[in-house]
Amino acid sequence: MKIVRTAEELPGEGEIGLVPTMGAFHDGHLSLFRAARAENELVVVSLFVNPAQFGASEDLDRYPRDEERDARVAEEAGVDVLFAPAQDEIYPAGFQTWVEVEQLGAILEGEHRPGHFRGVATVCLKLFNLVRPRRAYFGQKDAQQAAVLMRMVSDLAVPVEIRVLPTVRDAEGLALSSRNAYLSPEEHEAALSLPRALAARDRALLDGLEVDYFEEADFEPRVLAAAVRVGNTRLIDNVVLEGEPT
Repeated sequence: MKIVRTAEELPGEGEIGLVPTMGAFHDGHLSLFRAARAENELVVVSLFVNPAQFGASEDLDRYPRDEERDARVAEEAGVDVLFAPAQDEIYPAGFQTWVEVEQLGAILEGEHRPGHFRGVATVCLKLFNLVRPRRAYFGQKDAQQAAVLMRMVSDLAVPVEIRVLPTVRDAEGLALSSRNAYLSPEEHEAALSLPRALAARDRALLDGLEVDYFEEADFEPRVLAAAVRVGNTRLIDNVVLEGEPT
């Protein structure tokens, strides 16, 4: 596997599958790597903790970072290229162009994290332009993110297929997330109320947690989505109400 830092080092040809990430790889990431490996000639994984999608009071500074471990995990999973750019490779001096998906990006996560999806859409479009993948891979856990990006590539005629894979969960049902590392054992136990409430379609099961939202969303597929805070950690999850991500 090759680790590259600049756009000039990226592969210039071949059918590429891209998995955009912020690192701290877990089995959810591995499911995306495996799908990309099965469907493409080359697999590129980006590793970039994107400051533009964090709010002023969020966890940018403490977000888990371990590039050496992530590189080892990616190589073992059959990734061809790990693209780990510096911030000025993505946002060079004078950068002032942003992508905003107005309606889809303003509800649910967008309401509670203003500017979040502007940062997500902008960095993903930048990555799509640099890597030029045939397919890009995301997890169903981030259903709104997937909906925003599908809208963006449709509206802007970006020649990439957005592939959304099912959520990967731990043995007790909690959706895997890099932020799960913040949870104490007691908080992990409390966090299990989130998948249980979604499975039962019962917001009352979240009593005792701070709930940002628990709402149906008309994405494709339609989902019941929720966001809660467990201690100082904010978690999101959803269940598909019709159809399956393909």
